[in-house]
Amino acid sequence: MSDQNLLTRREFTVEWVLAVLAGATITITGCGGDDNNSNGVTNPTPQTGDKAGVISANHGHTVTVTAAQITAGNAVTATLTTGNGHTHTISLTAAQVVSIGQNQRVSGTSSTEAGHSHDVTFN
Repeated sequence: MSDQNLLTRREFTVEWVLAVLAGATITITGCGGDDNNSNGVTNPTPQTGDKAGVISANHGHTVTVTAAQITAGNAVTATLTTGNGHTHTISLTAAQVVSIGQNQRVSGTSSTEAGHSHDVTFN
């Protein structure tokens, strides 16, 4: 792994503190050639009942499971919004969608695009 894909100690500490405060788990993974993991993009405010995912090594992606999808309780393939010129998808089983609706932690790995994937956690 090249040094340009490593988080600085400060970046890691900030991510760790935010994760602890949000009750999330951080998994450190590389994301090709991007020194700025956030690009100033944050998850949009979800609608009532929507659940936003926390994305590892993020560089502009967001992902949300909507209240309607949770109510339906079916399997879902959610798209991580465009970040650094590409998108990813994450497939969630019906059981995972129901668990997300019950505020249980659900984690999975996105599709591999642009040479990398992301771990996504819903709380």
